[in-house]
Amino acid sequence: MSKRKRHEYPESFAHPRYWPTWCAIGMMRVGAFLPWRLKLWIGTAIGELVWRFVKRRRHITETNLRLCFPELDERELARLVRRTFHANGIGILETATGWCRDPEHLRHRVSFKGTEHMEAAKAQGKGVLIIGIHFSTLDLGGALHSLFFDADVVYRPHNNPLFERFMTKARRGIFGAAIDRHDLRGVVRRIKGGHAVWYSPDQDFGRDASVFAPFFGIDAASIRLTSKIARMTGAPVMPLMFHRNPDNRTYTLEYLPALENFPSGDEVADATQVNAFIEAAIRKHPEQYLWLHRRFKTRPEGEASFYN
Repeated sequence: MSKRKRHEYPESFAHPRYWPTWCAIGMMRVGAFLPWRLKLWIGTAIGELVWRFVKRRRHITETNLRLCFPELDERELARLVRRTFHANGIGILETATGWCRDPEHLRHRVSFKGTEHMEAAKAQGKGVLIIGIHFSTLDLGGALHSLFFDADVVYRPHNNPLFERFMTKARRGIFGAAIDRHDLRGVVRRIKGGHAVWYSPDQDFGRDASVFAPFFGIDAASIRLTSKIARMTGAPVMPLMFHRNPDNRTYTLEYLPALENFPSGDEVADATQVNAFIEAAIRKHPEQYLWLHRRFKTRPEGEASFYN
């Protein structure tokens, strides 16, 4: 993670190449205000369409789930794959809701557990590093979290400058600051300033940024940066779980106690501890995780790709 220049926008977004993006933004704004049952229906339908027609993503999802849940037979695996697409389709409407609506209107739908752990971490006066997870509920979870605690967020800038502007503006309405994931100094500065920063270290950023640590029993490229930030700031590292409940109408957020002996001075041990938390959280609601990305794309030297 290195600092890079602030994202620059063109002078105008009136060019026809941005018209599809304007349409997508408009649909998200409309979708955010739809009745709850209709959101669930539309989201499920979107997931079903992607499951049926985007074969590459289905192959990636099947591969990930087969690797991580080898105990499932083919029928159980197929069912979980399809449920994963449905959950992530609903996640599009949840994201729209988190970005476009005041989270106060969802206060009655959320319960928050373990707040005493966050209060204890804040009381240390060193800032806090929050470990989140790429569930389909990620952005709605951030909006719900803002009802209880202030936080900044580390994010990956979007390649489309119009959508990037829309996304960043929305996230800055939820979080105190939206920090480019390449801006390590910005992250450290905010934490040392006493802020809580939400960071999701559960993706494959390549060999140079990672160590190999077990994840569902598989050597997975795991980001070293979590322990580096903790070492540079002295901040407690707080695991945060969040999910949509089985009723599909309510949500639960839960802080666990801060990671112990973290950082330990051993990057592999630290990544293993973070992965163990992420795995445990995923196992509670595996269909809500973003299995559509190539979590195991970087392999140890000599190992073939899982996704051919």
